[in-house]
Amino acid sequence: MSQTNAAGAERLALAEAWLAQDPDPETRAELAALVDGAKSGDAAAAEQLADRFDTRLAFGTAGLRGEIAAGPNRMNRVLVSQAAAGLAAYLLERARPGDTPSVVIGYDGRKNSAVFARDSAEIMAGAGVRAVLLPQLLPTPVLAFAVRHLDATAGVMVTASHNPPNDNGYKVYLGGEHGGSQIVSPADAEIAAAIHHVAATTTVPDLPRGEFETASEEVADEYVRQTALVADAPAAQPRVVYTAMHGVGWETAARVLAVAGFDAPTIVSAQISPDPAFPTVAFPNPEEPGAMDLSFAEAREVGAELIIANDPDADRLAIAIPDASAADGYRRLSGNEVGLLLGWQAARRAADVSGDAGPDGTLACSIVSSPGLEAVANAYDLDFEATLTGFKWISRATNLVFGFEEALGYLVNPETVRDKDGISAAVAFLSLAAALKAEGRTVADHLDEFVERFGCFDSSQVSIRVTDLSRIGAIMSRLRAEPPSSVGGIRVERIEDLADGFGALPPSDVLRIVLEGGARVMVRPSGTEPKLKVYIDAVGTEGSVAERRAAASAAVAALEAGMRELTA
Repeated sequence: MSQTNAAGAERLALAEAWLAQDPDPETRAELAALVDGAKSGDAAAAEQLADRFDTRLAFGTAGLRGEIAAGPNRMNRVLVSQAAAGLAAYLLERARPGDTPSVVIGYDGRKNSAVFARDSAEIMAGAGVRAVLLPQLLPTPVLAFAVRHLDATAGVMVTASHNPPNDNGYKVYLGGEHGGSQIVSPADAEIAAAIHHVAATTTVPDLPRGEFETASEEVADEYVRQTALVADAPAAQPRVVYTAMHGVGWETAARVLAVAGFDAPTIVSAQISPDPAFPTVAFPNPEEPGAMDLSFAEAREVGAELIIANDPDADRLAIAIPDASAADGYRRLSGNEVGLLLGWQAARRAADVSGDAGPDGTLACSIVSSPGLEAVANAYDLDFEATLTGFKWISRATNLVFGFEEALGYLVNPETVRDKDGISAAVAFLSLAAALKAEGRTVADHLDEFVERFGCFDSSQVSIRVTDLSRIGAIMSRLRAEPPSSVGGIRVERIEDLADGFGALPPSDVLRIVLEGGARVMVRPSGTEPKLKVYIDAVGTEGSVAERRAAASAAVAALEAGMRELTA
């Protein structure tokens, strides 16, 4: 038998073994059709089997995420069951003698989220872990809150956040000394090893199942109560439009806004209820072009002063404001703009409550987010920390009072939730808008005030999508071997390679190019997509607000053109 035929036969055996343990009739039927096709010589079916069985969906610091379909390289009930059993084994192995570890499990409105969550609860209970399932579909921040509130050993959220409709995922949090943050190394690798052991030694029907608990509504009630405390009593009521982007944010967000004293916003009715098909958006991410078109239309209709958009699991927040120069009459603020305004708000509050020793606390953001947050921290005598990308790192900053990342993630209440939270961030931003309205000012005015006080921090991003992943490594290697002396005509002062770690940062495949005039370029492979990502930041600090904006914008444009040339 040729090597090719042997590989195909082995693949078919793996697929048939998978079929035998798959409890889902939909994925079982789909895989059975592929097996039959491959046996009859269908090349496309054989290629599909190779894609699904030659590798396994990696369990990393973001947990699991992928398309719902059969096979170990997809999201399905077999893979989730193995993950639950592996996580249970990990928790039991590390439990102190006599202690029973606990896990709280949440799920959103995506396809199979409730099924995956129930499988996880039953299997972890069967393994001897105390498993607590949240009582209904809820936002990711409520699960992150529940890990701390219930003092759980771990938490699992079944969600794919803002991924395409047929994706789902599995996020893991750790309690105790980890404070309810997402997993980081080495826990990710240790959990992955436990999952692989389960997959290699047992089948899903042989995994014992047990009785799990269902959490009371008190968990969500307490999240609502504590999140509402983020806002000051509103001195004015901005006209607001809200969209849940077909996700699970609205019910919880509406309760929080009401408890905080805000009028009910106008809702984008077509997007307000959970719908796993996401029928009105091509891609359920408020960053994507067109995703907020219905929000803009509703805002024009009611004359809204603010648009609030959550992504489908409500851990991210998008904000849009009126802008006469924009084609839709509204402009979505960048993640950096929202982050800097919320960071300034947090710094002022830290100063207001400080004692004789002065303000205390840390403002933190990812290394690819705006350096403007450090300028705010310096102005208020607060500490500043730049972390690797992701809230698994940002949430662990020492003495954190506020954290953000440019991809629409904000952490405004670290004592309540140790993850990005699009609902508490929405309440914080609405509180800011209300205070501004009471003083006769707008969010746009406040952005000008930021530029006047701290400078204009402009930013841009270049994403280079590839079909051949080796191209990403080749570009990174070339930049390391032949470092540029200038980018877009701006002189390079130094290049910092984070491959072996840098300062307090763990090793990461990132290049930081520092240029004269305070500009900066970050280059890194995407952790979730076949892309090379380039983050560009520049600052203007001289002259009027308009002159500062023009200077920063010109520098960003030059750097973007230069980086496109360097990465071609």
